[in-house]
Amino acid sequence: MSRKKTVWFEVEEKETIENCLKRIADEGYLVAGRKEEPLFAEVNGEYVPIRQLIKFKGILIEGNI
Repeated sequence: MSRKKTVWFEVEEKETIENCLKRIADEGYLVAGRKEEPLFAEVNGEYVPIRQLIKFKGILIEGNI
């Protein structure tokens, strides 16, 4: 089974950025981009930010197919 050439990895809630980058490398991908987006929750009828979602774009390293 072939792996996807591009995959988005999300930093888990209890995971550090460093641990996420290590996980990406261990799976045979190289970081090629990063994006952040806020995560909101509704509290008393208002939307308040609760945390920031961080995602890294991983590109499959050639030879790891």
